[in-house]
Amino acid sequence: MLNPREAPATAGLEQCVDEIDQFIDTLDRYPEAVLAFALRVHLTALLRAMADSHACTRGEVRQFVVELEREALGVGEQ
Repeated sequence: MLNPREAPATAGLEQCVDEIDQFIDTLDRYPEAVLAFALRVHLTALLRAMADSHACTRGEVRQFVVELEREALGVGEQ
């Protein structure tokens, strides 16, 4: 469920990312660190709600977070 490559094409992942980017641009008065922490709080609540509602498993959430860490830190990139 948390793998964007498996998301249906109708979900419009690219369009959603574009809209989030546009919204983030309106928050330019906040430092990047504040935005990062606010997004972390929001993502935490969203992932917890998805797991609680059985939209995904706790294991899928864990794998998502591991992949997020790898991407954010560039682990394994050369």
